[in-house]
Amino acid sequence: METTNLMTIVAEKTVDARGTACPGPLLEAKKAIGILEIGQIMEVLSADEGTRVDIPKWCTKQGHEYLGTLEENGYYKIFLRKN
Repeated sequence: METTNLMTIVAEKTVDARGTACPGPLLEAKKAIGILEIGQIMEVLSADEGTRVDIPKWCTKQGHEYLGTLEENGYYKIFLRKN
């Protein structure tokens, strides 16, 4: 997904894991995905560099759709759709 499209996404759930290191953000995302309905979007906020790799890999394994990552000032916004 293009950066401009990512900037307009309104996620149904935001997981703020900026205060945790790997694997914290991924574990928080795993817990939060359960409350979403199929087709809903989750946004994961993380300052951990490894999360940019971990979340897309996890999405592939679990069958969720990784939508992309935006780099903010000191952290990342990672978007995915529950499938």
